Amino acid sequence: MRFPGKLLKVGRYWAIEVPMLGVATQGRSRQEALEMIRDAIELLADRKDFSVQVFPGVDGYFEVGSPDHATLGALLLRRVRTRSRLTLAQVAERLGARSLNAYARYEQGRCAPTLPKLLELLSAATSAPDFVLTESRL
Repeated sequence: MRFPGKLLKVGRYWAIEVPMLGVATQGRSRQEALEMIRDAIELLADRKDFSVQVFPGVDGYFEVGSPDHATLGALLLRRVRTRSRLTLAQVAERLGARSLNAYARYEQGRCAPTLPKLLELLSAATSAPDFVLTESRL
């Protein structure tokens, strides 16, 4: 699983973001900006031994990914839920779950959801009508 990002020159700095994760930062050079976005995502995941790979592209396009799909998926779910200002309990209720842990295990990275389950979890964690999946440009 990879997420696309945008990199652009703004004045003396390079602004960089991964919109799906709601993560943005900057660097003094392209390379520093790519390193900063990797570091930011790893820090947000807050998991020992979790690493993010950055796949540079062209024209300001890049992708980030990790072999640890459970942790990357957990970060996505947590970021989507917090941007929607929902609690774990509210998302669990939207899913019709009897227990808060039914949803929390995915958000904690203890379980990696299948694609249909991920879409169900994302739908419960936000009011967005849909999510767009696309092929990698790299």
